Order: sequence, then C-alpha cells, then structure tokens
Amino acid sequence: MINKQFVKTKMPALFNFVKQQPLLFRVAKSVDRRLSARAYAKLNTDKKGYTQEEVQHLLNLAKAQGLFDYAWYSANQCRVFTCEQEAFEDYLTKGAFSCVNPSPAFDTELYYKCNTDIYLQGEQALVHYMSHGKAEGRMSPPATPKWHPKAIETTADGDATEHKIAMCFHVFYGEFIDYYCKSLEKFPQSVDVFVSVSSDDLVENAQTQFAACSKVNKVKVKVVPNHGRNFGSMLVEFAQDLQAYDLFCHMHSKKSLYSGRAQTQWADYLGEYLLNDQHVIKQLLNHFRDSPKTGIYYPTSFWMMPNWVNHWLKNKPHAQKMAKEWGVELAEDFLAYPAGGMFWARPDALKQLLGKQYQYDDFPAEPLPNDGSELHALERMLGLLAEKNGYQQLFYYPTTGQFTFDDSFILAQYVNSQEGMRNQLSGFDHISFDVFDTLVRRRYFVPDYAKLLLGKALVSQGVVNDAHEFVAKRNQAEFEVRKAKNFVGDVTIFETYALLGSQLGWSESQSSQYAEQEFAYDLEMIEPKDEMVDLFNELLLKGKQITVASDTYYTLDQVALMLAKVGLSAGYELLVSSELGKRKDNGTLWQHIKASLPEGKTFIHVGDNAVADAQIAGDFGLQNFHILNPLDKWHAAGWAHPFKGELSLNETQILKWDSLVSDFGRFPFLGE
Repeated sequence: MINKQFVKTKMPALFNFVKQQPLLFRVAKSVDRRLSARAYAKLNTDKKGYTQEEVQHLLNLAKAQGLFDYAWYSANQCRVFTCEQEAFEDYLTKGAFSCVNPSPAFDTELYYKCNTDIYLQGEQALVHYMSHGKAEGRMSPPATPKWHPKAIETTADGDATEHKIAMCFHVFYGEFIDYYCKSLEKFPQSVDVFVSVSSDDLVENAQTQFAACSKVNKVKVKVVPNHGRNFGSMLVEFAQDLQAYDLFCHMHSKKSLYSGRAQTQWADYLGEYLLNDQHVIKQLLNHFRDSPKTGIYYPTSFWMMPNWVNHWLKNKPHAQKMAKEWGVELAEDFLAYPAGGMFWARPDALKQLLGKQYQYDDFPAEPLPNDGSELHALERMLGLLAEKNGYQQLFYYPTTGQFTFDDSFILAQYVNSQEGMRNQLSGFDHISFDVFDTLVRRRYFVPDYAKLLLGKALVSQGVVNDAHEFVAKRNQAEFEVRKAKNFVGDVTIFETYALLGSQLGWSESQSSQYAEQEFAYDLEMIEPKDEMVDLFNELLLKGKQITVASDTYYTLDQVALMLAKVGLSAGYELLVSSELGKRKDNGTLWQHIKASLPEGKTFIHVGDNAVADAQIAGDFGLQNFHILNPLDKWHAAGWAHPFKGELSLNETQILKWDSLVSDFGRFPFLGE
C-alpha cells in the first residue's frame, strides 16, 4: 500500500509539491486516512468484540455527536495510532474497564460512577450512552481529570532490551491461561514462565499452552493448595527461582463475583497495563533498563475502587511483624501499593521477601476475611519494602497515558468542592453523619488535649502529681472498664471516672465533677466544620431524613451540646454508642441502622474514619461517603506528622501545630 509515510520517504519531491497545494493536500490526506483504515481493518478482522462494520458505525456516531476526537485521544494516550479507526477501537476496548476518555466531551469514569448499573452489567460507557443513555437522560459529564501526575519521559521506540524476565502466574480460573498466552505472543522479548494452578486438571493445559507460545523459553508448573492465595504460591514455590532474574511480573486470575455476573473489569485493568498493552510494556522495559533505581511498577489503583483503597484499613496490626523484620516504618495511613497484588519488580527491591524459605503454614488459612489479614498487609508492604531498599515506585496513569513516580494519586479521589458534595448527597433520601472531624472539629486537633488540660488543673490543685501520668491512668481506666464488659457495647465517661476515682481515692461526687470538667475543656475547644454544617442544614431544609451517629464515651446530652454549639440543634436523630451500647467500629451500630431503614429509601453515611465510617458500613451493604480528617489532609499537602511518638501529647508541639492542622482540615477535601 502506498501511503503518506511511503511517499514522504521515497518520493520527497512529490510529497513537497502536494503539500504546497492546499486542495490537493487535503484530498491526499483524505485518501491516506481511508487507505490506512482499510489496511487496519484487514489486519484486525478477527479481533474480539465488535466487527469492523460496527466499529466504523460507532465511530461515525461518536464523531457526529462530538464525543470522539482522534487527535485529542492520541495526545492523551501519548501514542501514535496508524489510523483513526485503530484509535477508536483502542478506546472501545479500554473504555470498558479503564479510566480513559474519548474526548474532552465525555468522562468514562464519571459516567460509570453516576450509572453503576451500566458498570455492573459490563457495558461500554460511551456505547451505552450513545445507544440508550442519552435518550434516557443519563448524565454525560465532560472529561474532568482530578489528578495531573508529574510525568517522566518514557519511550516505546526501538527493540526492548533483553532483560532476563520471569512471568509468575497464579491461575485459579483456567480461562486466564489463554489470556496470558495471547498477551505473551505479542511480548517484545522471550521470557520464562512459572505457573501455580489450583487443580491437576489445569496442569496439562498450562504446560501445553505456554510451551506452544513462541515467546516462552521454559515453563514450570506447580499444583498448589488453596492456602496463601497468590502470594503463598509465589513465595513457597518460586521465590528462589525469581531471584535469578533481572525482572519478574507477578499476576493472578482475579474475578469479583457479585451482581449476578462475574466482574472482570479490575482484572482486565491490571492485565492491560501489566501485560497486554505492548506500547506500555515497551516503555516499561525501556525504563527499567535506563533507570536502575526503579524497583517496582504497577498502574495506579483501579478507579472504581472506593476512595479509601490506598488506606491501611484493618491491616496495619498484621504488618507489624514484617515491618520490624525489614526495618520499615509504618508512618502514614494512606500509602501507594499494588492494590490487587499484581506488579513488576526487580528481585533485589524485594530481597528480604524473596530471600526466605516459606511453607504454606506461614500464611493464614482459608477462609480469609475480605480485609484484615497478613496477606492484605503484605500487599501493602511491597512498595514500602522497595523504598526501604533504596528503589522508587513507578506508576502508569491510563487517563493521561503517562508514567510517573508521583504517588499523590492515592488521594486524588478526594478532590471535591462543597457544591460537588451537595450534588452527590442530594440524591439520597436518608443521610447519616459522623460527629468528630466530620461536623465538628477541635481547635487543637489532638483528642487527648482536654485530658491533659484537666491533668494540669488537678496538678495545680494538688490532686495529682503529673499531668501526663494522669492522662495515662485515665486512659488505662477506660480500657479496664471496657475489659470488664468483655469489650461488648460501650462505656461512658462517668463509668471511666468512677473507676479512676476508686483507684485514686476520690469520692463519687469528685469523680463525676472531674468527668464533667474533662467534657467542659473539650466543649470549649469545639468549633464547626463550616461547609459541612452548612450542607447539613441545607439537607435538613430540603426535607431529607438526617441521622448523626458517633462512637464516643460522651453521653447523648453531651454530644447534643457540642452539636448545638456549632449550629445543629434540631431536626435530626442522634445515635450515640455510649447510650445504645452499639458501635460503628464493630458493626453493631450499622446493624441497628440497617434494620431501621424503610424499604425503598436510599441511604448514605458521611464520615472520616476509613474503617468505621466507610469500610464496615460498606460490609453491611450501606452506601458511604468518606472524607479526609484534618491530619489526613495535612499529610496530603506533603507536611510531616507533627505529633509522632513522644510528641503525641507534647503541649509545646500542640500549641504550635494543632490549630494549624485543625484550620487546614476544616474543609474535608482537596482542591477547594
């Protein structure tokens, strides 16, 4: 086929002549586009998905509605396509599972998030909108990326360097073998393959298919028990092998089985940018060649996961043993890690992990919880371990088609405005709010400061000898009251002070007085989170049913006083754990709320605790809207934690930083 590039290279005089004739040049460009599209169609007639006639029809429809822009899409994916049709088919494929946009006029991610039924049905966002969504009046917001990474230069040019590469696959679902083999056929260099399978039936299939793949040098297949999941099989069976390679890629077959159909979008997303998209893979391999201090790579967290996916959640306690063994500090609550457990790495970046001998009994047995285990903790430790060993984490952001070392994507979903919150909450019939760091804030952020102020007052009265020692005894007394109740239900501040008073020789009236005094110090420091209070009152005026729910040792009357102080005095239901004996953080309060919800009414909860207000509420099937507490937002701005370790109750540090943290975190989102 004679095309533009051929003429430009082989007949430069003719090319320059045509280029100087505007009309002739436009005709030549039109002919070139048609020839390129025709050639592309002939080479891709057996592609999975749409026929070439369907692709062309959808492309014409999208262009007519201003929803596909070839030049814009190419620029945003940082690549050159052979023709417009190839670019559009690239979007059709990726737009079913990735956060890529076809033009400035359509935001794929937001369309799915505004229409989760379409996502759960596995329909392509733009195709659905053009076929049905527009006529149904569904929202089709313009493309509004919330994150702009600090990109690094990469190239897919040239032949990928001959790294010594191992591909490590854990296969539970047999159809993934075919997917991996088809992807490897396109791979830019040869590899060795290590496969763990869940049954004897899969052994021959895996051995045969991988051995037949032209890019595979050798295959090692192991049948493994259902113990340790993907990490157990990799470490028990292959850890010693992997250390002999320059790079290895770890992947596993993954499905989310709910909503009546297998949800494969997360697996498709990870598979595309770890193995299947050869433009990305060539850049990745070239980067590892040129940047010896890059230790681990994975795409940014799957965009349909909750905002708090990059949080430790319940897993930090399970990571303590590894952290101590590896000398890794567990400082922040939000962190970058390969969510889903799939990644590329240099073995040396994970040398402490790969250098041990493992048995399956080293890993927790099934059934595992949805979160909160050593395996969930290990997944979160991978990036920290690579950084501990002096390596950088590399990420790929599909929306802009760029590689980056910038890990600020972990909080990118928290970019919002008061108007944005209003729009997201107004569609619900019943809205629930947390109290502390959601509706109210303390002038000084550290919650124990009221206890320290009471301790100082009691020192001046000669009642106790040391304020910090008093705080420690007061907190220990609360723990002992909870222990006496077998950690069932909750405690009140008066129960804590009754026990503390008996230990310190106080009368009942003294104990009660000091409990009230601690509350008074705290109440004096309570200030509104202004935008949240305004939104709360707006929703009340719109006739929404409002609940306020708090895990606290303060009584219902005390919490009501705090709320009244910030301008919330009537029209809502107040649920306080110290009165109900039910808590959000153990799920009993969510059970209570769920049981009371009327049939057919929509509900959402707003709160700042990623576990108690978001994850556990979600476990009960309750919609939730997680917001940042002041310290999370402080971290997001790149500032150091001012209250670590011995500084946690240092009054000089509190007076210097606490009000700044509180003021900065008044609005619970980024980008206001």
